[in-house]
Amino acid sequence: MGTSLVLLPVVDLSSPDKISTAKLIRQACLEHGFFYVKNHGISEDLMEGVFRETRGFFNLPLEEKMALLRRDLLGYTPLYAEKLDPSVSSIGDSKESFYFGSLEGVLAQRYPNQWPSQNLLPSWRETMECYYKSVLSVGRKLLGLIALALDLEEDFFEQVGALSDPAAVIRLLHYPGQVISSDVETYGASAHSDYGMVTLLLTDGVPGLQVCRDKSKQPRIWEHVPGIRGAFIVNIGDMMERWTNGLFRSTLHRVMPVGKERYSVVFFLDPNPECHVECLESCCSETCPPRFPPILAGDYIKERFRLTYATTS
Repeated sequence: MGTSLVLLPVVDLSSPDKISTAKLIRQACLEHGFFYVKNHGISEDLMEGVFRETRGFFNLPLEEKMALLRRDLLGYTPLYAEKLDPSVSSIGDSKESFYFGSLEGVLAQRYPNQWPSQNLLPSWRETMECYYKSVLSVGRKLLGLIALALDLEEDFFEQVGALSDPAAVIRLLHYPGQVISSDVETYGASAHSDYGMVTLLLTDGVPGLQVCRDKSKQPRIWEHVPGIRGAFIVNIGDMMERWTNGLFRSTLHRVMPVGKERYSVVFFLDPNPECHVECLESCCSETCPPRFPPILAGDYIKERFRLTYATTS
């Protein structure tokens, strides 16, 4: 397994000193790719409500959940429907998920959300929509600080259109926790790095999340990431690594079963699909030219999802 990881930086989002906060984020992205965010402004009541509604959904009968089966990547995915690491021999990751995305704008019309019946879960949609709007606001503020950390204007990601109708998605996760058999590799979520810009994760305090800070070395060294009550665990995605020419590296991570149910709520903040992702001027030079060609954000994300779902039946 791994060893305890207790030295991830903690970013205080309420600090008025944006420059010092940006420097701390830069250090975290250079050294870890993961950090905590506290004092983000989302109430504990709302976060507890999200977990309560999440448990309520996953406790529904399977036929009720299957009625909302994933369509255009939004909706329900049952146990073993995904395998984030295609190299492992397991039948699929031991988790079930529910995705929902944009609440308004072009993306909301193009990719409408599926919602559980109000008769079954009366407060579900209201709670989830409130949380979506709140965490999107936190994500926008965080990206402003990341821009400063990259020696850019604070509103850089706004200027390039990344946050104009962004492809922001929430993923609710339930890990049953049990191990199928000692003869079969079992992962709650097999090793992967996230695809997009930045991810904000809430956990219910049950352990299982591990990171590998140097994904290029073998054998991999996995370290446990403990949760901090009320704080987000934030990590950089592959698209941000591409944007920064490899300066900010996405971090390999996984979730291991611990013999106990585990719930988490993930917010993926990705750019508008029409946003052009190309090497930032502050991240390249004559001696360090761009490593990746420009690409539309939507094309990149679609290809990554295609590869993920091509590995499962």
